[in-house]
Amino acid sequence: VFSSVTSVLNMSVFKDQFVLEDLIEEIKKKSTALSFGPLQSNGHISVQGSFPEIKLLRDFLLLKAKSLSEEDKREESKSHQRPRRRLQQHKLPRETSNFVDGADGEKQVVVLDTDIYHYMKYFFPRTFLVNDNVVISDITDGDITTVCIENVGNRSDAGQVLRVKEKIEDESIKLHNTLRKGRISFQEHTRDEKQRYKWACENLKPHYPHVLIIPYDTHIDIVGNSSEIFEFTKKVSS
Repeated sequence: VFSSVTSVLNMSVFKDQFVLEDLIEEIKKKSTALSFGPLQSNGHISVQGSFPEIKLLRDFLLLKAKSLSEEDKREESKSHQRPRRRLQQHKLPRETSNFVDGADGEKQVVVLDTDIYHYMKYFFPRTFLVNDNVVISDITDGDITTVCIENVGNRSDAGQVLRVKEKIEDESIKLHNTLRKGRISFQEHTRDEKQRYKWACENLKPHYPHVLIIPYDTHIDIVGNSSEIFEFTKKVSS
């Protein structure tokens, strides 16, 4: 179920440093397993492929944005005008830590499948347990959720940021290998039929304590292991 995801990238943040068309072409050569849509006038481009490949691309772009930000700070005193430059060669990293050392402490970024993130938040809330000096925030963009862990307090707590990031990554890898997702679509269903499906899910939920129900206006997603998802979906639809 998680073998293919789609995300929309906002490449406009690079327009002052790169020729976007060149940047996209270079990324396509590096990420041959991904499918890219056309580059829009606002700098947005859709990308489709496996979640690990999408994550690697996101991590690569996050690191590139960080390096450009640091370079801008170094050159700010020299000039306020930055000409667009041709793309330099960069190898896509297989693993990145997304480490940012700011004035207030350390920051780590983890890119997760949105369904896995919801499952972790619901069933494994201790994964995101931190003290008052660490703040966790998230940004969801369709199938991808970016989780930011930041130290806002004492520098002596800096190590907790990395420990939390590693704990989230370890748990997400375990879930990625075991979780599946079922979907009950509401297409061509009346409002009463939609409500019946929602009631059926709620009534069955106590019998499937490890299944997560995520209701939407157009469908219901059911996340859990494959056997429970099959049984649950079959009983709801019967």
